[in-house]
Amino acid sequence: MNLPTDRRIPVVLVSGWTGAMDAVVTSLLTEGTVTVRHDLDRVREGVVRRTIYTTGEQPRETILELAHGCVSCTLRQDLLPLLRTLSNRSSTHRIVLAMDPTLEPAMLCWAIRHVVVEGIIGRVDGPASRDVRIEAVINCLDAATWLDDATGDDSLADRGAPASHDDERTLAQLVVGQVEYADALVVTAGFDVESWDRGPLAAVLARLAPGTPVAWIDVDSIVDGEMLLSAVPFDARRGAVSDAHSPLLRGQPPLTEDCGVSLVEFTASRPFHPERLHEAVDVLLAGVVSVRGRAWVATQPNEALWVESAGGGLHVASAGKWLAAMNSSELNRADFTRRAMAALRWDEEFGDRDTSLVVLVHTADPSEIDRTLRWALVSDEEMLNREKWITWADPFGNSHEDPCDRIQSPYSDVNREATE
Repeated sequence: MNLPTDRRIPVVLVSGWTGAMDAVVTSLLTEGTVTVRHDLDRVREGVVRRTIYTTGEQPRETILELAHGCVSCTLRQDLLPLLRTLSNRSSTHRIVLAMDPTLEPAMLCWAIRHVVVEGIIGRVDGPASRDVRIEAVINCLDAATWLDDATGDDSLADRGAPASHDDERTLAQLVVGQVEYADALVVTAGFDVESWDRGPLAAVLARLAPGTPVAWIDVDSIVDGEMLLSAVPFDARRGAVSDAHSPLLRGQPPLTEDCGVSLVEFTASRPFHPERLHEAVDVLLAGVVSVRGRAWVATQPNEALWVESAGGGLHVASAGKWLAAMNSSELNRADFTRRAMAALRWDEEFGDRDTSLVVLVHTADPSEIDRTLRWALVSDEEMLNREKWITWADPFGNSHEDPCDRIQSPYSDVNREATE
């Protein structure tokens, strides 16, 4: 039996704060490939520069005005219609998106799959994914600097990135997110990176992006982009965007310690005490590459909280309702896989409420992390006085950013940012 052929045009995203992005993009610019690059160097002036490259032709540059001050909106309004238009040309066999170093591929892939594009001649209104498919996301990084960037607390502004005025991301959030989302990695390791220094980085990458092929190259190496694409496993992410209730461990990451690097899986079937959790989060901000997961806080019985960190910054925000807090209409709309997984661990009293965190440790003590988080849980005595839970002060009322100003009240509006 012949399986149906996907006739959509493949799209390859190339991202990275540092590393061999140009070499990768150049290696993929073959006959029939169109490369699109958006340059944000002048974004603070309200300008985005877009350049299109095709084999045998001069680059075509277009200056875009920033749409109501928003980089994301500008890129969506320009790139998504462009993808649908380019895919309609018989000469286009592949599109390569050379991403600005400050961009995260996950958000762009989500937009390609979900944002409706209207008014394209000869095309039915719909997302760009009607005409294109994500073949792979390739991320580039520099072995000499990446681990320091991923465990630091510098903002993009601190590092001179041409981010928009309201961009408060840290560099760690950017580089960790880029690697975690990649289907293939290209690591530049020059002569200044000794072989024994590569061990911790390799151990982190194996756990942050398990199963992802990694090409280690010298500064002047020629990159074989086609071979790299052929090494992407069949079950790679390829642009899929997970949500807060998806499995926290993708693929099969090593669960043993290597070069001081390990994964800490913390689970609990009772809630956190909000103020003790607020004190405990400091243990997640030093010697840790990343934290991801869901938390149950006693003062918020209906809302699951999403906990996410990279380097020295941590963010806590709503992850929506627990299934046990939903009405029948909401349950019917909930993802089937989520409901099936919750049924396997359903508690008669608390339903699917629980805590599940994955911590990628670099130099921190895993036992100290586990001990501190368990100290923050509601005690046996407190479990017997549940009517008091709602009276406890809650630093995580809407969302929470750490580090925060401990002199000021953690409950003030200055330290709270509404989750959209």
